[in-house]
Amino acid sequence: MNTKEIMALSDKYVMHTYGRLGLAPVRGHGARLWDADGNQYLDFVGGLAVDSLGHCHPAVVGAVQAQAGTLLHVSNLYYIEQQARLAQLLAQNSCCDRVFFCNSGAEANEAAIKLARKYAKQKYGPEKCQFITAENSFHGRTLATITATGQPKYQQGFEPLPEGFKYVPFNDLEALGEAIGPHTAAVLLEPVQGEGGVHVADPAYLAGARRLCDQHGVLLIFDEVQCGLGRTGRFLAYQHFGVEPDIITLAKALGGGFPIGAMLAKEDVAAAFSPGDHASTFGGNPLACAAGLAAMNATLGGAVENCVRVGAYLKEKLVALQNKYHFIREVRGLGLLLGMELAGEGAVYVKRCQERGLLINCIAGNVLRFIPPLTIAEADVDRAVEILDTALAM
Repeated sequence: MNTKEIMALSDKYVMHTYGRLGLAPVRGHGARLWDADGNQYLDFVGGLAVDSLGHCHPAVVGAVQAQAGTLLHVSNLYYIEQQARLAQLLAQNSCCDRVFFCNSGAEANEAAIKLARKYAKQKYGPEKCQFITAENSFHGRTLATITATGQPKYQQGFEPLPEGFKYVPFNDLEALGEAIGPHTAAVLLEPVQGEGGVHVADPAYLAGARRLCDQHGVLLIFDEVQCGLGRTGRFLAYQHFGVEPDIITLAKALGGGFPIGAMLAKEDVAAAFSPGDHASTFGGNPLACAAGLAAMNATLGGAVENCVRVGAYLKEKLVALQNKYHFIREVRGLGLLLGMELAGEGAVYVKRCQERGLLINCIAGNVLRFIPPLTIAEADVDRAVEILDTALAM
């Protein structure tokens, strides 16, 4: 089928929950995609930070192929070797001790909300149940996680929303301190707000949040669904800041392209869950965990170091464009999670880049986001910036 035929079929039968671009990818390799009409693209969207090792990384493909021929799925009523091994890898490379597996970032955050509330009620009493999150945050699309998300546009039309959430400005420690009260169970923050416009937390803010949580008997949860797993130049983003959370949520890059999410917690917090408190039918199945093991070993095996080096190179190139074009307000981010804020709307530049063979995306209306594979080469950065420069000059 060609692109027009695929679009027509999708428009007829698939629910219209996405504003899709006129592109139908059919094959990928590394940082490149090919569409149904044979056009080639340099992909700096990476499946929205999912394809962190590029498309069809050989280690992930090999692991999935081997596992698919052995055991696809069994119930979590049984012990699963691949699940146990992936949990070990995540625990040994984080400040946490135990892992719950699910299928997405929203599910990971749902699990974190449930665990934090159960822990707080057990330790402090039934009134300890509220959550504080940041304005401009994004935590998922379920009812609880859109309520946790500090952006009203995601909540409109889905009221009544679950109770027990309040919002404070990001990077405002005073506001956070004023918001914490006797009913606060947890503070949920992104070390880097991805969907909100690529805003990096101040180190003093996260350190202060940790102190406040300790003072008030409140759990600190870091949502690293987008910014974790090598994306910022550390395996986990919190490692930049010298602050340890009690719970961490992960997904996106965890399976190297295969759907899997995880909620990590320290031992004393994890102990609040008993058998039957939470579950996921597909979470942590052998196939997903085999993909996760391959992806995470490759990430730890050199992709993070490449992210540091090439991320700095890309940021330098984007700052050079900022100096060239007066309508670029700011370039910000960490590693290979970078945003370019414009004075006006950004969608037109996304379209111009796509027409010239570069895929980027626009968030918050005016922020161009760059999330290429952690394995991206400097030569690909040069080509991407060349195309972007042309698009900005038009």
